[in-house]
Amino acid sequence: MASTGLLVVSNIKQLGKSLKSIEKYVSSLYIHLNVNASSASITPPSWGRLISQLYADSHGYLGNKVDLRVLVSPLKKDNNVSPLQLLKPVDLIFSDAHHPELCDSLRSTLNISKPTIFLDETKASGCLQLPTECVQAPSLQVYPTVVLGGTFDRIHLGHKIFLTQAVLRACRRLVVGVTTAAMTKSKTLPELILPVEQRIALLHEFLADIDSTLQYDIVPIDDPFGPTQHDPEMDLIVVSAETLRGGQKVNELRAAKQLRQLDIFAIDIVESNVQDGIHESKVSSSNTRIDLLGTRWRQPQANSKMPMRPYIIGLTGGICSGKSKMAQRLGDMGAHVIDCDKVAHDVYEPGQACYTKIVEHFGKEILSTNGRIDRSKLGPRVFGNPTELHILNGIVWPELMLEVQRRLAKLRTAAVVPKVVVLEAAVLLRAGWETNCHEVWSMIVPEEEAVKRIMERNSLSEQEARNRVASQVANADIVAKSHVIFSSQWDYDFTQKQADRAWQMLNKELESKELQSSL
Repeated sequence: MASTGLLVVSNIKQLGKSLKSIEKYVSSLYIHLNVNASSASITPPSWGRLISQLYADSHGYLGNKVDLRVLVSPLKKDNNVSPLQLLKPVDLIFSDAHHPELCDSLRSTLNISKPTIFLDETKASGCLQLPTECVQAPSLQVYPTVVLGGTFDRIHLGHKIFLTQAVLRACRRLVVGVTTAAMTKSKTLPELILPVEQRIALLHEFLADIDSTLQYDIVPIDDPFGPTQHDPEMDLIVVSAETLRGGQKVNELRAAKQLRQLDIFAIDIVESNVQDGIHESKVSSSNTRIDLLGTRWRQPQANSKMPMRPYIIGLTGGICSGKSKMAQRLGDMGAHVIDCDKVAHDVYEPGQACYTKIVEHFGKEILSTNGRIDRSKLGPRVFGNPTELHILNGIVWPELMLEVQRRLAKLRTAAVVPKVVVLEAAVLLRAGWETNCHEVWSMIVPEEEAVKRIMERNSLSEQEARNRVASQVANADIVAKSHVIFSSQWDYDFTQKQADRAWQMLNKELESKELQSSL
């Protein structure tokens, strides 16, 4: 399978048929619009509506299976066969009409030895023609410097349309402000947003790919205005319909600083085809992050010291995140679940090494009348006292893991060895137990949701609940060490869908590994 293709489009009505013909051959695809030479006098923004529709239609046919990029550089040249500077090496050229001269020129420019694949040899040569209303539409001016801003997390369909409209309207420089973590805390699943440095790099790669003629200044921003509040050389700001007021605020700020007012171009948001009350109604990065739940977030590294059966998943998460319910779900689907909190109760029992060590350090005053450790007496001794808590954890965690290992050893010698064991442990990462697992699955919920649940479940004050949350491993740190991530912040059924997706993925991977090992 060729990794990258280039499709010469001469007939938009053929687009669906063309994409279906070539999707199995490529994982990424450039679109080269075959523009008539007489169109050279048409300003690049005239093509904006057609390109937006092309992106939308292509997504309808391909979804996210192919990374599609519409080239803008050729629309800014005197003709559409000017040398292209593409970041991905193109393996194959396709054309929806018979244009051997154009395709041969592209093959030569891109150093492609394979012949062009004409998808319809009977189709007479022709070029794209813009409707009169597109050529005569308002807002077709080009500007020396265009500016826009956003989070730009994992470039998706909406981003491609938004960015392309800005690129079409810039003739010298494009300035892009990319929000930092300081501005993304209120976003959906902010822990899953890529680092700003990575978002900037991916953004630059996309922009330079679709149009190599511009200067790109892509900068991190910690406030809504970024460089617009001090750069006098800006001419146009591109916004979405829902952030139009933000563009107007920029001009108010510039007016106060006696800077030139910016023209404003607003584009419509792209509606999402998923309307489930969970995803946003528009195509957005939030939806992209939601779709990552229950999927492979990070590939686990093979651990040659651990037997592949049972396959051990460490399941963790903060208080009231829903990890116990997730463990139950996975158990219902066939996993053997070891609840470390219940194991801890066992190792606290009289006669256990852990019991003896705890009593030796904390004294018999922590015991109840029946001689067992009374957690209501032990708790006040350690909570709020980091030194004593550290000592208690140093006693309990090693003994707890020894007991878990004993139970795993017993499972491995059973007549029927479980395929998957879920090790449910709130302290998994703090105790360093992830090294005893093949991979880590985690549950996260927003801090405010956790506080609300703790208050309701434990009848605590808001401050007490916040103290509980603050004492835990932060969501961002959990995500950094996780291989699959779930969130229970939505309804029961949606969390179940995440569990189903992860379980199916895991079983497919394990079956593949078993097949490979048997060959």
